[in-house]
Amino acid sequence: MKHILIVLTSHDQLGETGTPTGFWLEELATPYYVFRDAGLGLTLASPRGGEPPLDPKSSLPDFQTEATRRFEADPEARQALANTRKLSSLRADGFDAVFYTGGHGPLWDLASDPSSIGLLEAFVVQHKPVAAVCHAPAVLSQVRTPAGDLLVAGRRVTGFSNTEEEAVGLSAIVPFLVEDRLRQLGGRYESAGDWQPLAVVDGLLITGQNPASSRPAAEALLAALG
Repeated sequence: MKHILIVLTSHDQLGETGTPTGFWLEELATPYYVFRDAGLGLTLASPRGGEPPLDPKSSLPDFQTEATRRFEADPEARQALANTRKLSSLRADGFDAVFYTGGHGPLWDLASDPSSIGLLEAFVVQHKPVAAVCHAPAVLSQVRTPAGDLLVAGRRVTGFSNTEEEAVGLSAIVPFLVEDRLRQLGGRYESAGDWQPLAVVDGLLITGQNPASSRPAAEALLAALG
């Protein structure tokens, strides 16, 4: 059985605002069932381990989907979420691919987390698929290839767009804009319309633009696994 590592943020505050944030439920629930229903093994991890913070906005009725409702009613899934592994305790050798879930939290922790950076670089060395959706492509910020080049330089990528960040009113709060960061790193940034699904595949690097892109990004990762 192939095994996928799903990584979530441990960061729970939007800067100095006092407003809670974390991971976005849809971006966990949909990939979780795409992978599980395909018969793959799953391990959930976060920088601190234990239960990662959920962005409370992602639990509002407007953002619920079939997958989020299924996840909330699934004792096994809830148990896995409550007991994520500590990221620093894991090695790429034990997994066939990695999927990073978004939400605003990763901008503050996973984008610069040494354990995450090292783990991603190991997945790249081992020629294993790496996927990230929405704000999670920020985790690629400091990841380099074995030759020392930035991983995203010259690669087709996507992530939460500047106009989407403006639409949610957080452009002045986040430490950086995902679209801007990917472009600054030399990525060949692509986007669909705001809130439209888009998954971009460049070899074994898979990125999704927004919450609606969680399914196509997860399905692209499945395809990359063969």
